[in-house]
Amino acid sequence: MNQTVYLSLVIPVYNEQETVPALLEHVAAALGRMGRDFEVIVCDDGSSDATPALLGEALRRYPFLRVLRMARNGGQSAAFDAGFKASRGQVIATIDGDLQNDPEEVVRLLPMLDRCDMVTGWRQKRHDSRFRVLQTRIANWIRNRISHETIRDSASSLKLYKRHCLEGIQLYNGMHRFMPTLVKLRGYNVMETPVSHSQRYAGTPKYGLRNRAWRTFIDLLAVRWMKKRYLRYQVSEITPPTCQEDRCTCVQHHAHGQVAIET
Repeated sequence: MNQTVYLSLVIPVYNEQETVPALLEHVAAALGRMGRDFEVIVCDDGSSDATPALLGEALRRYPFLRVLRMARNGGQSAAFDAGFKASRGQVIATIDGDLQNDPEEVVRLLPMLDRCDMVTGWRQKRHDSRFRVLQTRIANWIRNRISHETIRDSASSLKLYKRHCLEGIQLYNGMHRFMPTLVKLRGYNVMETPVSHSQRYAGTPKYGLRNRAWRTFIDLLAVRWMKKRYLRYQVSEITPPTCQEDRCTCVQHHAHGQVAIET
């Protein structure tokens, strides 16, 4: 399967049996109005409830649906990475599997990619517990202070990428929280914009908060190191001059193109 489509929507899920049917209905309605070809890749991150069975049934109902099944629970970074590698879209979008991200927002944000390489959502008005909101604000402040970043909501799962942003990217556990920074490191432009955020449709959060703060801090130090040590340079290849009777042309081959210098 290598036929390209316009949009790939990647959704990681883990024990989301209460949400999967409604999630796919919302996605089908939203993307169906887009007027472009698309695929939806749901990556089941080793669910132990009825999620695999529900996704199996959905495959018969939705021709745009593709389902990936992780051998064991590997976390969101692994699930996103698997979805990225399987995607065929010119544009790759991501949302959470709990319907707190509105699939309609993906369609609304698509035109913004005309002005940048990546769009990341800012959950300006979050519908989470006060503790969760406070924890995220503190985490974002620490993250930006240490990594010299300006993104206000790096951990938001609602993101859109032009395909070249993700080609060849190497992710590690926890790196999904730093995607805007990783994309910027590769030389691409990132735009952050407010997006809607809803209360959880059903169930409880499956990617919990336990011990996440410490792991995220360690990941943050790694990202800071990467930013400082990332290779940044321009290079050009000098070729032998081609001499003619009345002039000599020396051609410099640059990494981003070719420039002729006439003497």
